[in-house]
Amino acid sequence: MEHLVLTVIAADRPGLVERIAHCIASHSGNWLESRMSRMAGQFAGILRVTVPAESRQALIEDLQGLDAQGVRVQLAEAGNDPAINWRTVYLDLLGNDRPGIVRDITRLLSAQGVNLERFNTEVTPAPMSAEWLFHAEARLAVPLTLALDTLQERLESLADDLMVELNLRADDQ
Repeated sequence: MEHLVLTVIAADRPGLVERIAHCIASHSGNWLESRMSRMAGQFAGILRVTVPAESRQALIEDLQGLDAQGVRVQLAEAGNDPAINWRTVYLDLLGNDRPGIVRDITRLLSAQGVNLERFNTEVTPAPMSAEWLFHAEARLAVPLTLALDTLQERLESLADDLMVELNLRADDQ
């Protein structure tokens, strides 16, 4: 079986996922995992599928043919997961919104060798206020060589500068 990673984007409307699923299934493909969301009138997703080697090219052509229906699909070969030399840590952050907050957080994480495995953000109105709140939830892959206390200290220093509340939780806690 061949493994493919697909990214999909289209104007949101009923039946989009079914079209993609039908295309995959009609080539004896198997939908393994996905993350999909609607945002600002657009529907976007990333998914991993397997397909028999002999059906691979036909599947790719059919997926690219969805472009005529307004569904853009990009394909990539699935890579190998690196050796596990990290631990899973969850980050939850809440504070007043301001430009650059994502840049500042991701810069600090990157400098520590931390990989973002999942990152969800939103900006919502604060209760009983005209202010906007920024909320982020992340699943991080933290190198085993980085002490959790060190990461916590560095994030707390940034949290003080950004004036946000920050919670860090290891997967084993």
